[in-house]
Amino acid sequence: MFVGIAPRKKQVLSWANPLLFATMWLAYLVGATRAPDQRHGTELDWGALTGGLDSLQAWQAAVVDGTVLRLFSALFLHADWVHLLGNLVFLLIFGPPAERIMGGTRFLLLFLLGGAVANLAAVLAISTPDNIIIGASGAVSAVIGAYLALFPGARLGVVLPLGLFLQFVRVPASLLIGLWALLQVVLAYSGPSFGAVAWAAHLGGFCFGILFALATRAAIARRLRKNRGY
Repeated sequence: MFVGIAPRKKQVLSWANPLLFATMWLAYLVGATRAPDQRHGTELDWGALTGGLDSLQAWQAAVVDGTVLRLFSALFLHADWVHLLGNLVFLLIFGPPAERIMGGTRFLLLFLLGGAVANLAAVLAISTPDNIIIGASGAVSAVIGAYLALFPGARLGVVLPLGLFLQFVRVPASLLIGLWALLQVVLAYSGPSFGAVAWAAHLGGFCFGILFALATRAAIARRLRKNRGY
């Protein structure tokens, strides 16, 4: 007698999120060991600067001298540990499920391209020249946008303070992310100055993440069918 044994599901190693975590932490630790003037010099050398990329000639010059790569390198620089920790927390919440369904390579592409597009949005939106744009907020916003497009019916756990007690509730992710996106729009027009937070980067990254997930949805579906052996 033969007994059929269901094959084990293939375990897919998640590597993109750990790689991004390690890279951002390493970049921050290296910068934290330097003197303040050296850290500022690193931000000037590798951060995205406003006041450029607003014409074809500026783009051509940036491509030729390589400064267009600042849109990517700026993602791994952070002003302080609070700035870094905030981005890592959101990446920890939305990154792993997005990577599991998208795959590591596609997720890494989402992070890098989404972050570059977000930084470009901030560069074009800020009128004053030579402001430094650093941080992975735009890239994380792209991940949040992709998560919303990939898991529209997902729920997120939220802890609410009710008097002397804390109540854990599950809230539709679309509601929480929608409120977050609305807040970015409000702050972009009436919030603190761009010198503190580049709100346009959040909005640009978020929109890119949604479009990226929708554009690659067919490829993601084929990947899932292949992994399941269909």
